[in-house]
This record gives sequence, C-alpha cells and structure tokens, in this order.
Amino acid sequence: MEQGIFTVLENRPLARQVYRMVLSGPTGAIQNPGQFVNIRLTGRFLRRPISVCDWDGGTLTLIYKVVGQGTADMAALAPGRTLDLLTGLGNGFTMEKSGERPLLIGGGVGTPPLYGLCRRLTAAGKDCAVILGFQNQADVFYVEEFRALGARVILMTDDGTAGQKGLVTQAMAGLEDTYFYACGPLPMLRAVDRTARGEGQFSFEERMGCGFGACMGCTCETKTGHKRLCKEGPVLERGEILW
Repeated sequence: MEQGIFTVLENRPLARQVYRMVLSGPTGAIQNPGQFVNIRLTGRFLRRPISVCDWDGGTLTLIYKVVGQGTADMAALAPGRTLDLLTGLGNGFTMEKSGERPLLIGGGVGTPPLYGLCRRLTAAGKDCAVILGFQNQADVFYVEEFRALGARVILMTDDGTAGQKGLVTQAMAGLEDTYFYACGPLPMLRAVDRTARGEGQFSFEERMGCGFGACMGCTCETKTGHKRLCKEGPVLERGEILW
C-alpha cells in the first residue's frame, strides 16, 4: 500500500451515471489487475474504494458509477484537481492460471478491472473471450475498447437493446475456456458459479470501511474461515468460496 497525491487529467461520462477518470501520479504500488484504490474526498469521513481499470508508469484509469453523494462529488471534479489516494490495495487476479483461452465475465461496473486484465493477457498472447452484461443500451461501455485489444466480445443486455438479449450465463454456453475471471454484482457471481464448468476467480464488489483490513467490515465466508475482501480479496478462488 502506498499513499500519493494524484492530479485529475480527465473526468468524463461514459454511460448512464458511469464516469471515466484518468489521473497522473505514483502507480508503483499497483502490481496486479483487480486491485483497487481508496480515494479521500473533501468532507467525507470514509475514503471511496474504486477498482483499477488500467494503469501504466505514471497514469491511473478509474471507471466508477455515481451511486451516492461521494461518487457524485467525484463526478464534479475538474481536470487539475488533486486527490489523496491509497494505491496497491487488495490482491488482484492471478494471471498465471489463465491458460491459453481465458474467459472474462463482467457485469455492469464490474467490467473495469477486467479491462486491465484483458490488456495484459492479450499482450501475453492469450486468446481472450469477454462476456459483458448490462441492463440496457444506456448502460453499455468499453465494448469497443475490449475489441481493440483483440478480444472476442459478446455483449448481453437484459432487454436486448444492445447486443443479445439475456444474461451473461446464457452466453457462457458452448464456450471452451481454460479458466475464467468474473467481476460483477453478487447475484451474477452466484449464477456464474452455478454455470461454469472449470476453475476461475471471482472479484467481489463490497462496501468497505477502512479498505486495508483493520475494521473487518467486508468479510466473506470461505472454506478456511472468513476473509477480508479488502485485504485477502477482493479476488477469491472459485473453490474456496462458501456461497
């Protein structure tokens, strides 16, 4: 974990209530896709945990949804503003287990951390398939960005206004993957667990208090006891989760 001051370079809407923020600052503590940052906002007691979409040596990309006053404050930040961030939080995905044909499954704002994962897997020569699920066309984002990486993308919407009508689990049928990575709302993760045939990892979306393991407010029950999603997670192996 590292604390640093970041400068907002870009902060713009992507979809309904969804924003993309690009910041410059020290990113050396971020080691794996799937990790998150914790943002201090003026006048807010608790920091806001946001998953890392992508990063490089000097910039950090975050995609977030406005769901309360804290994220509304974030959406109002103009380029040039500075933010205090804790970076390098959480464990992230294990890319070494992907095999040659990994499957990435994202639901809504569970999609962003899969982009950084996909970029690194395709750069390593992996044949990535990506299933993205949204409620409707107004919520869709980053489909073309995944395709630009060389991934095969299947877009699903609940009402069929974009891509195919249905759930991400319906798109899983017939795909021959070597390993899967999933991030999204809990009902989606449960459904993926019931559908998937092989091994994989789940990244959980969870409300966090401290964000670094001190408050025990974001625990998940596993076969080896309770794990803190902000510390031992947010990524857990399929085989260890007690649903």
